[in-house]
Amino acid sequence: MSEPAIAVLRSHLSGRWQSGDGRVATLFDPTTEAPLATCSTAGLDLGAALQFAREQGGPALRALSFAGRGALLQAMREAIHAEREALIEMAVRNGGNTRGDAKFDIDGALATLGYYADLGKSLGERHFLLEGPPENIVRGGRVQGHHVRLPRRGVAVHINAFNFPAWGLAEKAATALLAGLPVLSKPATSTALVTYRMVEVLVEKQVLPPGVLSLLCGGVGDLLDHLGPQDVVAFTGSADTGSRIRGHRRVLSAGVPVNVEADSLNSTVLAPGAADATYDALIRHVHTEMTQKAGQKCTATRRILVPRDRLDEVIADLSERLRGVVVGDPGRDDVNMGPLSTAEQRRSAEEGIATLLAGGARVVFGRPGRGEPRGVAEGKGYFVSPLLLVADEPLQASAVHDLEVFGPVSTLLPYDGSVAAAEAIVARGQGSLVCSIYGDDRPWLEQAVLALGPYHGRVSMVDEKMADKAFSPGMVLPGLNHGGPGRAGGGNELGGTRGLDFYTQRTAVQGNGPLLARFLGAAVE
Repeated sequence: MSEPAIAVLRSHLSGRWQSGDGRVATLFDPTTEAPLATCSTAGLDLGAALQFAREQGGPALRALSFAGRGALLQAMREAIHAEREALIEMAVRNGGNTRGDAKFDIDGALATLGYYADLGKSLGERHFLLEGPPENIVRGGRVQGHHVRLPRRGVAVHINAFNFPAWGLAEKAATALLAGLPVLSKPATSTALVTYRMVEVLVEKQVLPPGVLSLLCGGVGDLLDHLGPQDVVAFTGSADTGSRIRGHRRVLSAGVPVNVEADSLNSTVLAPGAADATYDALIRHVHTEMTQKAGQKCTATRRILVPRDRLDEVIADLSERLRGVVVGDPGRDDVNMGPLSTAEQRRSAEEGIATLLAGGARVVFGRPGRGEPRGVAEGKGYFVSPLLLVADEPLQASAVHDLEVFGPVSTLLPYDGSVAAAEAIVARGQGSLVCSIYGDDRPWLEQAVLALGPYHGRVSMVDEKMADKAFSPGMVLPGLNHGGPGRAGGGNELGGTRGLDFYTQRTAVQGNGPLLARFLGAAVE
């Protein structure tokens, strides 16, 4: 029986499909390690691709109102939704996702596109955003100033991570396109199959005008060398790569804005005296965050703060949940966690686990290694078994706060139950995307939200009254900010209209107040 053909992923640049002519990168099935596809960007004219997007895609978008751009996003959502089943299958093969994890990614992409399509419709026939009321410069209101947000005249370069090939494309593209800025999207090479098919469908169905959405499959090449002062870069990935992008000579010389979402040691905090329903929600959510996508989520819970007198209880209840996790071939119905996405991710996770154990943590559930994945050939696949650790002295276990193990690994951190102690521990993470707090003591919750908020882009609070309705904290919501300070990159994405800020220029316009109000569409004050 012949081996299945290996696909060749092309890039869609300057309005046409193009293939590189040099060294190729290979995409693998992380369960079987079989090659699935190749791609290359060698020899592609990336400067011309950016210029095509500026000259063709930008004007086409800016000619549309917010409602018109929203209609494009809705058309994208519908075209991608029609391919949902095929995309799920690709995610299982190329990402090592279970069917549930694949749906989480793809449905998240669809929901985000739908949210911003609706937002565009609500913003109506305007072409730009007006910020706040006018500022009176002199008495009487004749001379006033307005602040407007206007679409930039460049291209949004999106460099995405391997773990969410569908959602990563959608969450960045939705905000940029609604703002009026064309997109060049570069998915992580290792899992690009899903992104490639999404863009291929949009091209086949001619959903978008030429130059509005470009795709780069393979290495980034000299792309950053061709950036201009009206372009922007949004990156999701490691802090090291984010720093290199920020420090690129062209980025610095042209003043190119850069948005980074990087490493994040997210925390879950159990408050003293939490009700049973609140406690159960914590156990349920931590289990989800440890095992969904095999723990390969930037928002996954890495550190779990529990009052010291409840540590044994939490260990027992989480361990019971984790015993039900079946690791193996994600295409099987009896498997609920697949492998990590690449051999490099597995190696990094194994090295990280060793560092945590050498740095003051101990294993309380599981065993380091691949375990015995179900339905997988001996020695094949990039598997890491779920692992629950405890660092008995959290402030001394520095590795727990310095190293993110991007896999199904979390560490319990006992504390004395005070907000001050929780803040001291959480702050050691140097900035994260999300913190979740579970409790029912209202004064304690108020103090905790205010104390922990500055270290995070989002705080999720769960109490007894909404415990059964609460999303796990790793769920990124398009109406809320996604990003975080410090080591998390200092970036901001999504958040409703706030997501458009990065792709627009805030400009103060001053002059004849009534005249400005007329052509800006502002109320006369």
